[in-house]
Amino acid sequence: MAGIYIHIPFCKQACTYCNFHFSVSLANKEAVIAALVKEILLETDFIADKIIETIYIGGGTPSILTELDLRRIFNALHQKFTIATGAEITLEANPDDINKNILGIWKKIGVNRLSVGLQSFNEAELKWMNRAHNATQSLACIDEIQAAGFNNFSVDLIYGSPLQSNEDLKRNFEIIAKKNIPHISCYALTVEKGTALNKLIKEQESPNVNAAKQADQFQLLLHLMKAGGYEQYEISNFSKKGFRSKHNSSYWQGKPYYGFGPAAHSFNGINKRRWNIANNSLYIQSINKNTIPYEEEILTISQELNEYIMTSLRTIEGLDLTFVENKFGKEAVASILSEAQQYLLSGKMEQQSLSLILTKEGKFFADGIAADLFA
Repeated sequence: MAGIYIHIPFCKQACTYCNFHFSVSLANKEAVIAALVKEILLETDFIADKIIETIYIGGGTPSILTELDLRRIFNALHQKFTIATGAEITLEANPDDINKNILGIWKKIGVNRLSVGLQSFNEAELKWMNRAHNATQSLACIDEIQAAGFNNFSVDLIYGSPLQSNEDLKRNFEIIAKKNIPHISCYALTVEKGTALNKLIKEQESPNVNAAKQADQFQLLLHLMKAGGYEQYEISNFSKKGFRSKHNSSYWQGKPYYGFGPAAHSFNGINKRRWNIANNSLYIQSINKNTIPYEEEILTISQELNEYIMTSLRTIEGLDLTFVENKFGKEAVASILSEAQQYLLSGKMEQQSLSLILTKEGKFFADGIAADLFA
């Protein structure tokens, strides 16, 4: 079975740190939705499997869509694909868009999981990030979600911002634990080129992020999550038992997925990737001509192996050497084991049966370790 990602490229306002493709102007929203629906219906044979087990509507801010917008999208999906019974259907939402009425609408349409862009319960941090919601809304939306019967939901948290102290991070987690939130995605604040934050730091109007502080807060985060009964099933993702994100897990497992909308990515589950043009107007123009505006690449064997190394090491299951041998050969296993010795000896990695798994210390160096193991 396959997954579907739908990118909604609109936001009410721009967060200082965000480098995703989005627009704060809703002038062509209707045209983008119409084009997105048409793209779904145009899709033919990129992936053979038309049975869908996960749908993820991301952005941008999908929660700004109207009921009609969402129904048009879901009607097209049901027309083109077979949605498996019990499929995980996630909608990204911002706290300021969440209320009793819209939660009921989302449930009726078929959404059964929410991913809330909460980021913090701290008012000063939210203002510094230029979020559209405030701390009161951060708290209130959790109660609204649970009252509406959404038992499966996630919240995003950002750590390592210049304004965040360890005590702030602890308070954020105390609220999460008290509210019994089943899934948390935690991301270190990063400074990306082209963002407002990058400009503010360059012009010395904002302090830069501190790598040592972020490492310290990541360690604190791991301690808090473990003590709170959360499983770190991927470096940035924590869940209560039974509440892992099936959609995000499919990325790490190398499963196929369709991407619809401007800037959306697709993967055929073997060796082919596509990504749509990251320009709303050009996307609309192309779709109106019955052409999906994408670029494509065919992965080499080395690229396939490297992607597996990178994604598998981020997960709790780690890198499966049997899988590597079956798909890439014994030489690939020998090369990986040779490079891994330094990390096995230093305690940053451990071998459990036929899997290589990062230790707590190793998780701080995940990207660098993966790069050293690359083909």
